[in-house]
Formats: sequence, C-alpha cells, structure tokens
Amino acid sequence: MLSFWEKETWFRNLDLVVVGGGLVGLTTALSYQKRFPRSRILVLERAPIGLGASTRNAGFACYGSPSELLDDMESSAPEAVWKRVEQRWTGFQKLVNLLGPKNMGYEPLGGRELFRSQALDPLDAVENRLSELNQVLKDVFGAPPFEVEAKIPVELGLKGFARSIRLPFEGQIDTGRTLHSLMRLAREKDIELLHGLKVVDYEDAGWGVWVDTEVGRFRTRNLALCTNGFARQLWPEASIQPARAQVLITEPISGLGLKGIYHVHKGYYYFRNVGDRILLGGGRHKFRQAESTARLVTTAQVQKHLEQFLRRHLSPGLAPLVSESWAGIMGFGAQNEKAVLVEKMSARVVCGVRLGGMGIAIGASVGEQTAALIDA
Repeated sequence: MLSFWEKETWFRNLDLVVVGGGLVGLTTALSYQKRFPRSRILVLERAPIGLGASTRNAGFACYGSPSELLDDMESSAPEAVWKRVEQRWTGFQKLVNLLGPKNMGYEPLGGRELFRSQALDPLDAVENRLSELNQVLKDVFGAPPFEVEAKIPVELGLKGFARSIRLPFEGQIDTGRTLHSLMRLAREKDIELLHGLKVVDYEDAGWGVWVDTEVGRFRTRNLALCTNGFARQLWPEASIQPARAQVLITEPISGLGLKGIYHVHKGYYYFRNVGDRILLGGGRHKFRQAESTARLVTTAQVQKHLEQFLRRHLSPGLAPLVSESWAGIMGFGAQNEKAVLVEKMSARVVCGVRLGGMGIAIGASVGEQTAALIDA
C-alpha cells in the first residue's frame, strides 16, 4: 500500500499517467506536455528501462525493403502499404527533429536488400516490380528509393548472395542513446519517470482513472497504454500478438568491411555493423509459433540458426565469437498485420500500440497521435 508521503509526492493531482517507458510512451508524454504545459505527467515503466523493444531492437532506421513491401501487399491493399511507408519516413524525421542526430547516434549509411538463390528469395519477382515501387514512392523520399546494383561489393565480405538492391535513404541509430536522450528530455520538461513499478489493472471511473500497481492504487485524470507487444496483459481482448525477436552481436572483427544495414528474405533476417562488430537478428519465421510470445528470453534453437547464418553468409572463413545475445518483444496484429492501433478505449483511456516491428520509424508519430486523443 502506498504511504501518505508517496501519494503526496508522486501520485497526487495527475493529469496523465503513461504506462510504458519506451519510445512511444515517452513521446506520448512529451507530446501531451507540449499541448498542456502545466499538466502533471507520470510515466510508469515496470522494468529498470523501457524493456520491450525500445532498447532491444537492431537500431534500423528503415522503411520497408522491396521484398517486404511486396509481401505486405499480399495481405494489405497497396494504398495501405504506401501509406505506411510514408508514415515511417515522416515519423523518423519527427524523432530526429525531436532529439537531434547526435543524441541518437544516427548514421545515414544507407542499406541493402540481399538475395540468395531464386529458390530462397523472390529475386525475379522483386526486380520485375521495382520500377512500380520506385514510381509510387519517389514522391515520399524525393527520389527513387531502390537501386539495383550491378554486383555486390567484394569489400563487404559477404558470401552466398546473388544480387543486391541499394536502399540509400536508410540509416542506423544507437537505440540505447536514443532512449536515454528521450528520458533526459522528459525530465527536463518536468515529466516524472518511475521505473520498476508495474501496473496490474486500471478502471475508468468517468471522472478519472484508478490505476492499480503492485504497491497500491492511485488516480489520474487520463491514462495512456503504450506497452506495445505486452498490451494484452492489461487489455486481454486486444487484437495484438506479441512476437519475439532474437539478436546477437559479435566480438570486434579486425578489418570488417561491412557498413550500413542489410535485409534478407522479406526482412526476416537483418544485420548491420556496430563499429567493427556484426549485429545479426531474425529467423523467427522458422520458429513462428514458438516466437509468438512475450517471454523475454533467448532460445538455443534460434541462436544456433543465427550463428549458422553468420558463418555461412557474413563471415566465411572466419569464426567470430558471439559476444552477447538478447531478445525483444514486438507487437503485431492477430494475423501478423502491421497496422498500428491508436484509439480511445474509453472516455479517459487511450492506447498507442501494435507497431509491427517499426518502432524506430513510427514511434514518435504514434506517441503524437496517442497524445492527440487525450483531453486536458
């Protein structure tokens, strides 16, 4: 139970409580504070840091590779796919404008989509429609976003790839520095952040919202749920499917020529350099049922699969040591759809969740949209 002193200091006269201290939660708080500068805002995060995906992703500033976009069009109308690309591009610009490139460790090194054999990756199908993709998306980026390369540069040290498509507008960020900068900015704006406090339930009472935590109950005028892949823990009926993404990073590799970000097989494999290390993630499509979980652990089968990919394609002739591995939790629709879910759940409760693995690109926009639904 909360004490009198705790209630008076942290939980009295709150205008907004945000559940989730990641990228969306913090930008929701900052956007609301911009609209209502005198408001009292509290961000609650159950973990020491925003644990779901904000500091556990690969740090890709990306907007959809050609094969991924064509795959999305199998389940979504083309117009919806184009709109999502535009939202990703403009959303990332919002984040850069909010924090500045230096505070994000942003490097506009570009990217590539790589194709193995025709049997493994739909190379011909993608190249046949590349002019269509470029024609539709050139107005979003100001120039065609995809360029077929004559050959894959030898200095990258790759093996087993037949062709590549350059993605010049992509880049990479330091996700830890990005979230740390957001936290610092929130505190500068007098937004209160409490970590290690889990919300277990809530009740919209009409005049305000009761918030139940592991240490007691308090009230706020408004509540925003920004827990993405964990949203069903507070909203069981939500159309949200958690999806675990597993990642590894190598020890430093002398003379590493790999630079920028890379996509393989509709984005299900992804890798990049982090200085002179290789970061590699993905493979969940091989273990889809097991990886449809909110359990924040790595598994031997996925890690083994990633290490095989690393040795076969990214470091042939080498045996780089894996330094660390970890997992993050994304949020998709029940049928793996990528449309975000931003809505007013009741008079004083809103949500901004289901980012479809694109939190870096759209997180700031989702936070802004979520805050726009909240009254004073």
